[in-house]
Amino acid sequence: MQQSVNIILSPEQAANERLLKNEACAKAGVQPQRVKGIRIEHKTVDARQRMPKISLSVRLYIDEAAEGTPRICEEIRYQDVHNKPQAIVVGAGPAGLFAALRLIELGVKPIIVERGKSVSERKIDIAQASRNKGLNLESNFSFGEGGAGAFSDGKLYTRSKKKGNTSRILQIFHDHGAQDEILYEAHPHIGTDRLSVVIKNMRKTILQYGGEVHFCCKMTDLIIENGTVRGIACEDGREFKSDAVILATGHSARDVYKMLDDKKVALEAKGFAMGVRVEHPQALIDSIQYHRKERGEYLPPAAYNIVAQSAGRGVYSFCMCPGGQIVPASTENDGIVVNGMSNSLRNSPYANSGIVVEIRPEDLESTEWGKYGNFSGLMFQKHVEQLAFKNNGGLGLAAPAQRLADFVKGRLSSSLPKCSYLPGAISSPMHFWLPDAIGKRLQDGFKQFDRKMRGFVTNEAVILGVESRSS
Repeated sequence: MQQSVNIILSPEQAANERLLKNEACAKAGVQPQRVKGIRIEHKTVDARQRMPKISLSVRLYIDEAAEGTPRICEEIRYQDVHNKPQAIVVGAGPAGLFAALRLIELGVKPIIVERGKSVSERKIDIAQASRNKGLNLESNFSFGEGGAGAFSDGKLYTRSKKKGNTSRILQIFHDHGAQDEILYEAHPHIGTDRLSVVIKNMRKTILQYGGEVHFCCKMTDLIIENGTVRGIACEDGREFKSDAVILATGHSARDVYKMLDDKKVALEAKGFAMGVRVEHPQALIDSIQYHRKERGEYLPPAAYNIVAQSAGRGVYSFCMCPGGQIVPASTENDGIVVNGMSNSLRNSPYANSGIVVEIRPEDLESTEWGKYGNFSGLMFQKHVEQLAFKNNGGLGLAAPAQRLADFVKGRLSSSLPKCSYLPGAISSPMHFWLPDAIGKRLQDGFKQFDRKMRGFVTNEAVILGVESRSS
C-alpha cells in the first residue's frame, strides 16, 4: 500500500531522514516499522515567516518495497530512426536537443547542425573568455552544444502557466543523468558543472537511435524551391536536404534573422527586456530572505524573485543565481553581454541576478531605432551592448560596473567591491550612459525592491552591464 502525506518541518527536521520518516508516519497514522520506503514528491522552502519551514509532500510505501527509479511521467520510448524520413534541426541548444528527442519518439530521423563545438570542446573557449584571453565568435557562453543554458546555470522552472507538461521535460533530464532532486524541488536546478554530462548523454541517445549531429556547421542559407523549404546550406559548403527544417537557433543568432528577412520570410517583432546583472554577497541575501544573521547548514542559499512597475513598464529579476557567478556571454567583439550561472552545490559566496526592464516594440517606433522596423529591438539591443563595450576601458571582455547604491543615487563609484566576474570589472558611470528607458527605470525599480527587501540597495552590491539577452 502507498500513501502520500503533506508535512511541514523545520530545516533541521527535514534534513534528518529518521525524523522526517517519523513525522510522515505520524501524519499518516502508520507505525514506522511498517514503512519499507519513503520518497519525497515535492519540496519547497517557505521563508515568509520569521522561522523558515520546509513544506514536503511524501509518499510512504507501507508493507511493500519502494519503486526502483523515481518517475514523474510515463516511460519515454524512442524508435529506431536510422532509415526513417529526415528532419533538419538547426541548433543544439535546449530547443534543438529536445526537438531531436521528440522527433525520434515520433519516428523521424533528426539531422542536427550546430554552428559551435561540442560541449566538451566549448570548455576550452569558455575558459579563454573567462580569462579575458579572447572571444571565439562561434564557440562561447551562448553558442555551441547545449546552448546558453549549458554554461549559464540550468535552472528548470518557468513562471508561465502555459508551457505544457513540464514534468516530462524534467523526467527526460533525469533519464539522462540529472540528479533526483529536480523531480521534486519547487525550483529545480541541475547546475553548470553537471549539465555537460547530461547534454552528452542526450547526444548519445540521439545517435544511438539513428540521429545525426554535426558540429562546427554553421547554417548560412535556406534552400527554397517553388516557395517551399527543401533544406539548408552551410558555411563550409555542405548542404542538407529535407522538407522539414526546425530553426532552434536561439535569440542571439542575429545572422539568422537577417537571412530570413533576406528570404522574405515573415517576421514579427516581439517584446524583450534589458538591464544589468546585480551581485550581492550571498550572506546578505540569506539574512534578508531568512530573517536571521546566518543561514545555517540546513537551509539552501536563498534566492529571490522581485517585480516592480516603473513608468508603465515592468522591472524584474531574471535568472537569479544563488551561490553563483557572473559570466561573459558576448557573441560579438564590439559588445559586452553578461549572464549568470551556479554550479550544482551553489557554493559561491555571491548571489547574482539579472535585473531587467521591459521593452515593447512600440517603445522604439518613434525613436531613431524605429527606422529598422521589425529589427528595431535587435538594433537597440546591439547599441546598448556596444555602449557597454565603449565604457569598459578597452579591456576586452571586462564589464563596466558600479556599486548599486551609487547607481541608484547617480554618483560615480571610486572603487568596486570584490566580484565573481573573472574577466574583470571597470568602474563606470552606468547611470549616465545607459539609455533613460533602461537606466531611469532601473533606478526606480531598485528603490522599490529595497522597500520589499530591506538592505537590498547597498554599496556592498555591484551592478555589471549589460544583461541584454534575457528573452
